[in-house]
Amino acid sequence: MTAAPIRVVAFGGGHGLSASLRALRHCSRELELDITAIVTVGDDGGSSGRLRAERDALLPPGDLRQALAALAADDPTTRRTASLMQHRFAEMAVVRSVGERRADRSKDSLAGHAVGNLLLLGLIEMLGDPVVALDHAAAMVGARGRVLPMALHAVGIEADIEDHSGRSLLVRGQHSVAVADGRVTALRLVPENPPTCPEAIEAVRAADWLIFGPGSWYTSVLPHLLVPELAAAIVASPARRLVTLNLSADKETSGLSTADHLAALQWYLPELRVDTVLADAKWAGEPEPVRAAAQELGAELVLAPVAVADGSPRHDPESLGVALVPVLGAAR
Repeated sequence: MTAAPIRVVAFGGGHGLSASLRALRHCSRELELDITAIVTVGDDGGSSGRLRAERDALLPPGDLRQALAALAADDPTTRRTASLMQHRFAEMAVVRSVGERRADRSKDSLAGHAVGNLLLLGLIEMLGDPVVALDHAAAMVGARGRVLPMALHAVGIEADIEDHSGRSLLVRGQHSVAVADGRVTALRLVPENPPTCPEAIEAVRAADWLIFGPGSWYTSVLPHLLVPELAAAIVASPARRLVTLNLSADKETSGLSTADHLAALQWYLPELRVDTVLADAKWAGEPEPVRAAAQELGAELVLAPVAVADGSPRHDPESLGVALVPVLGAAR
């Protein structure tokens, strides 16, 4: 009798979620996985931010597009379609003068937009249902999994940030929070109770594993824990839970230790219990504080080499996939 697929739900956004999904694709060589990505919808920078401002886009498409590309099938046609979705329009060529360059930029409304962002915007407008639109886009790239939004419309992210002089500042917007100087002391969504995606809730309830991280902690990982209905489903799910830690702090988590990243999960969702914390031994630093923080969540710490070989703080999807196989495949 063939074993049922392992149902995995991965939470996040941007490059971190993309690395996680690509790693899960590598796991699929040894494990049969049913993959669902639940993607944050707070992006207000770059192309997504422009579409939110200029078109009142129902959802910021950039992180959703990246998740679709990460799950794309490997045959030449779907890979080319995925590459097209990732293609970003360059600025118009400058022919004569700096003055003309400025004029060209003002006329070039496509510059900076990714093709996939415009495609998803068009599908959502045409079909009127973001889940149907995402499923259609997934079929276009032969996605080996499903991509769903964290909420059914875009949310705002705001944070209280303590600057280097000790003052508390209110910072609004995902991009602004991500690049702000100082320490995040509180994080909120606007609105506080956005409408959740029923398909995402169902995926969480049916999952065997829930995976959090890697990714920007305050703007890609923690926002999922702030959506009340989604957070309740995460706590109630019978699934096991895995946290993949970042390799280094970014600007929004400057000053936080690796152990502090785990403490933040418990701060924003005290009922959260975790089974496994996966970290890179080289980048995690002294392991005992991380192990203790993992134990506070009920988790075992697993150390494995998951970084790229060039020494930069980026996850290597193949190495991450190798590390995930014994974890996800254990005790079936």
